[in-house]
Amino acid sequence: MILILLSIIILLLFNSFLIYLLRIKNRFSKNENDVVKISVYQTGFSIIVAAKNEAENILQLISSIEKLDYPPGLFEVIIVDDNSSDATFRVCQEAVSKYKFLKVFGIQESGKGGKRDALSYGISKASKPFIMITDSDCLPEKNWIKCYAVQFHKGYELLFGVAPFIQEDFFVNKVSCFENLRSSILSFSFASAGLPFTAAARNLGFSKSSFEQIGGYSKTSETPSGDDDLLIREAVKNNLKIGSVMGEGSFVFSKTKKTLTEYLSQRSRHTQTSFYYLLRHQVILTIWHSINLFFLFSPFLSFIHINFLVLLPIKLLTDFIIVKLNQKKSGYNFGWYEIIYLQVIYELFLIIHLFNAKFRKVKWKE
Repeated sequence: MILILLSIIILLLFNSFLIYLLRIKNRFSKNENDVVKISVYQTGFSIIVAAKNEAENILQLISSIEKLDYPPGLFEVIIVDDNSSDATFRVCQEAVSKYKFLKVFGIQESGKGGKRDALSYGISKASKPFIMITDSDCLPEKNWIKCYAVQFHKGYELLFGVAPFIQEDFFVNKVSCFENLRSSILSFSFASAGLPFTAAARNLGFSKSSFEQIGGYSKTSETPSGDDDLLIREAVKNNLKIGSVMGEGSFVFSKTKKTLTEYLSQRSRHTQTSFYYLLRHQVILTIWHSINLFFLFSPFLSFIHINFLVLLPIKLLTDFIIVKLNQKKSGYNFGWYEIIYLQVIYELFLIIHLFNAKFRKVKWKE
């Protein structure tokens, strides 16, 4: 009887989660319609990029920004080189003459270093009222700024968008993409429920006045990275109006890491940041992941009662439905067999990431 009641409670939780997803779907459709109705905006944006050893990628980003569907003169791109050991700074300086919207600085000008300092320095040089953040190896879609303009016109002070990885055919990529998908579903669902706790820094925006109001990045120094999640934390603490951007053409794509070592290092940085979330977010996430892990390992409890064998199939079926319903609007397309085995791998890697975050020293970039 206890096992049956537990299963019912879990299913109700999952169903509630699906309701939040449906709310996101409605917001997604509305955002798309707004983009169609309003073709030109008069809102100014400063796009800030912290670059470290990105000589091979930075020109692709600049080229993709040039193709954005937004009036020239209403946006600028500020790239801050963080003491790169390659030709990043030189490549960016040479690009200034070709792209009128581009400004380039070196973090050495401020006497500091690190991604957080580079972003802060870039924001201090911004001439526009709204800030957008992305990474050097990213490719934003053509309506990226336009979709943010729609949401900022609704009164939001901080926004985050969808940041999928480009799907390729190798193991680390598949794991990274699936984990990104599950994280996106979770973060956007919680934000829809009024509990924003995380965002991808490669698709993030806020008003410059709100950034100054919360003290910028001055209160987000607990980890080498965490500039995105901990900024969300400070925004929540200061009661900023936080929203999401999911309109058509608003995604920011990037490539995954190539090796398992690089992937684990990247994920351990993010997991370490979660140790500094607000307590209510830590509690909710701990409960959520504990429930999922309990279902995953429930077959090992079959010696207690045979009915424990039922819980894992329930979980996998529910996970399959959630992913299938939401993967396309998160920028992904997994086959049914991939959803099943990658879900198991995703849960197991959560344990590995937690262990690495606890016992490994992490840096933003070597």
